[in-house]
Amino acid sequence: MRSSEFMQIGELAERFDLAPHVLRHWEAMGLLTPAARVSGRRRYTRDHVVRVLTIIRAKAGGMSLEQIREMLGAYGLAERQALLQRHHAELEERQRELAASKALIEHLMRCTADDFTQCPDYRRIVEGAVGLHDHGQDGCLV
Repeated sequence: MRSSEFMQIGELAERFDLAPHVLRHWEAMGLLTPAARVSGRRRYTRDHVVRVLTIIRAKAGGMSLEQIREMLGAYGLAERQALLQRHHAELEERQRELAASKALIEHLMRCTADDFTQCPDYRRIVEGAVGLHDHGQDGCLV
């Protein structure tokens, strides 16, 4: 797309596998600046393409539309960095939670116990996650 080219709403939406109503919604929320209209039809530019990809990547990173709006509307570097540092901390916590879930799942994929909730190693993992430690258990049945 050259800088002098324009896209209609359907073309921009298709480029990102979105429904056109999503772009209209983002405009209504203030995430996407309204496109210029020619004969009543929206005309999107390269800047809109960059903005849409920014929104999509931020959503994929777990940001809500409200958080994205705050980020895009932040006044100055300090405000934007503060918003992003808070979100980064949230992502770090989610990564810790995902790692703990992954460890449980990986254990269960190896565990041969008929009732995995009675597996000593599984119980140690779960109880350790909630602060209950009983070191007198037998080993896993794996």
